[in-house]
Amino acid sequence: MGLRVFPLVPGFRPSAWVRSGALFPSGAPGSEAQCTRSRDGELLNMPPGQFRCVPEDRDVMEHDLRNSTGMPTLKKQSLEQYLRRRFGPKATLLTYGVIGKESSQGTYKQYGYGSPVKLTFQVGRTVRSAVLETMSPGPFGHEHPADRAQAILWDFDSYGRLPRHVEALDVGAFTDDRQLISVAEAREFFVLTQWTEGSSYHGDLERLAKGGRLRTQDRERTIALARYLAEIHARKRRDPSLYRRRLRELIGHGECIMGLTDSYPARFGFITEDLLRAVEEACNRWRWRLRGETQRLSQVHGDFHPWNVLFRTGTDFSVLDRSRGEWGEPADDVTSMTINYLFFSLCRWGTLKGPLEVLFRLFWDTYVEASHDQAVTGSAAPFFAFRGLVLASPVWYPKLPIEVRRTIFRFIEHVLDAPRFDPSRVNEYCRE
Repeated sequence: MGLRVFPLVPGFRPSAWVRSGALFPSGAPGSEAQCTRSRDGELLNMPPGQFRCVPEDRDVMEHDLRNSTGMPTLKKQSLEQYLRRRFGPKATLLTYGVIGKESSQGTYKQYGYGSPVKLTFQVGRTVRSAVLETMSPGPFGHEHPADRAQAILWDFDSYGRLPRHVEALDVGAFTDDRQLISVAEAREFFVLTQWTEGSSYHGDLERLAKGGRLRTQDRERTIALARYLAEIHARKRRDPSLYRRRLRELIGHGECIMGLTDSYPARFGFITEDLLRAVEEACNRWRWRLRGETQRLSQVHGDFHPWNVLFRTGTDFSVLDRSRGEWGEPADDVTSMTINYLFFSLCRWGTLKGPLEVLFRLFWDTYVEASHDQAVTGSAAPFFAFRGLVLASPVWYPKLPIEVRRTIFRFIEHVLDAPRFDPSRVNEYCRE
């Protein structure tokens, strides 16, 4: 979320890319497995016909970069003026172009908040890269400029306090005359963060879902991610009202359960308003069950799914785009990652099995051992429901097969009905 900018690694050849067609027309995980990703989802070796390179011709670079929601137009002159104010009068914009963040969310996910723009610029003899990322108006609590400003200002304030998170370099806004400023006269906001190389972790899961062999590195990465969560969750805060707020926002926030259920059509196959209302009501019962567990308030990422983790060599990784709050319930992060092992397995086999089942169980076992948090399974249910509503959503995943949606909803309903989540019973939760 937000607008971001990132410094370049030595030897990088500046380039700008603009999406020019449907990125992933297929309907199963694996469509992008052959593509290497840079920070925030840029495809570095996309097959021909999917993206086009913007020539480094001045006339071409003066073209407007405009997203589908009518957000501010970006032109070379205004971008270069901003860079010179921020990085000095010798800053020169070399290339810029839309990344297309929505294409980094997976095979089915076709709904994004904004269009990140990669900037490559030179200051003296140093070439740097950055990503400028806006947040578009939308139905998930981002309808008003103040909504978007709140989220982006929080990004800038909090990114630097989470281990391994990319650094926020600046926070700014667009004015009515389409200029970029570093905060006064603000209208729309952006966040400037460092550029970080790496490949999205979802590529590992896609490879396994396509029948790839389980490697030692797969186990090591799963262990590293689980231990990372245990490490950040070890930082606690005593603030009962804040813990209850995070539970309340899980139900009522525009990006969370009620925002999701309101985004579903009145009827979509077997998904009816009665079914969605029953899920909401069950989640609210869980809110009342958990609201006294205020000692669990911990440092969290808040959106810890595979597309927000970039791996480099081995287990060296960075995380992206923490969201919604600096403190919360640890189960939020654990369920956000582990439901994706289930999701990729369901898309391939219709059940949790094979290497993805191994990693699912390994993550839970490692996390509980490292965190000593046996109670996390007692808090997981409404957070699994939240993540399941995302994965089953016809807005976020329009091409998902109906049987996979049905299985996800069975999982949601059974987990909400159980007194405590049991990682060994996942396939039971998925059955009728």
